[in-house]
Amino acid sequence: MKESAVAHLETLLGRYPVLAVARDSLGRALALMTDSLSAAGKLLICGNGGSASDSEHIAGELMKGFCLKRRPPESDLAKLRAVFGPEEEAVLRFQKGIPALSLNGHPSLATAISNDLDPYLVYAQQVYVLGRGGDVLLGLSTSGNARNVINACKTAKAFGLIAIGLCGGNACKMDAICDCVIHVPEVETYRVQELHLPVYHALCLALEEEFFG
Repeated sequence: MKESAVAHLETLLGRYPVLAVARDSLGRALALMTDSLSAAGKLLICGNGGSASDSEHIAGELMKGFCLKRRPPESDLAKLRAVFGPEEEAVLRFQKGIPALSLNGHPSLATAISNDLDPYLVYAQQVYVLGRGGDVLLGLSTSGNARNVINACKTAKAFGLIAIGLCGGNACKMDAICDCVIHVPEVETYRVQELHLPVYHALCLALEEEFFG
């Protein structure tokens, strides 16, 4: 990994010293995601309630420019110009992205899975269909015990995906399933969520720097 990418994690710890307890897991999570994405993998993300919003937020930061412009290479722009024709301005607005998909944003699918299969398979079914060996599943759960997120992590492990958990300070079910668990040192739901945001922002900044810096 680039030193400049890792520096974003150090900046995070400087701004939020309380997160120093997660230093090792943050570094491991970044390394796992970097390795997967470098090998043409993708990131699947899920969570419930506020963590569902966080999942969408993460995908939004990765699929387009976050702090960098991420200009596509000229070879990609040439392909776009060939079909867009004179609409040059639209072509120049494209940005490179990191393939990331929130599993929360499909209400028709989610209700079909809940009604026809099992409500607790709402994310696991999507991981089963969309996931490929070497991809990463990032599961957000303030307790680390959310049943539908745990089932998604189990499914990821069954099919060779990397499972990363982002949770609160207590020991949890994620610890026994995931390849890496980032524990933030709070246990009340809203306090955990307050620390999750700077954590995933730092990871998004680090990934952007790694691939586009």
